[in-house]
Amino acid sequence: MHKSIIVAAATNGTIGRDNQLPWHLPRDLQHFRQLTMGHHVIVGRKTFESIGKPLPGRTIIVVTRNQHYRAEGCAVVYDLATALRVAAQAGETEVFVAGGGSIYQEALAWADKIYLTAVQADVEGDIFFPTWDIADWIEVRRSHHPADDKHAYAYDFVELIKAAS
Repeated sequence: MHKSIIVAAATNGTIGRDNQLPWHLPRDLQHFRQLTMGHHVIVGRKTFESIGKPLPGRTIIVVTRNQHYRAEGCAVVYDLATALRVAAQAGETEVFVAGGGSIYQEALAWADKIYLTAVQADVEGDIFFPTWDIADWIEVRRSHHPADDKHAYAYDFVELIKAAS
């Protein structure tokens, strides 16, 4: 099973503000949907609550320390290792970690792929993608998208795979 991180991050590392995305990039949302459709998506509780509901066509696994937390239509687990086991036991071929910051921090250690939407701007925020060493990753694909009337910022879709150790 491939273990992938999927994230949109600004040049300064911002991924969120006030528990929301700090930008509106419709093509990025379509990209996210296309990549994750039919797969398991792992999110932290705050990320799930910012989405507000299960995503159609995907199995959502919510990771929380709250043993009493329930999310209708989702699997709820208490650590990332259990979330990975749930996806593997279901026969998943690629599982996606979709935030937030602390989940990404833990996932960087075991992920073998990153789907990054690199937003070409410094954007104010209060949640950031963790510091990571780009030397540990090999860029295998990139496509640039300029700002336009529907996208306030230029951005690149970047696909990276973990370099062999």
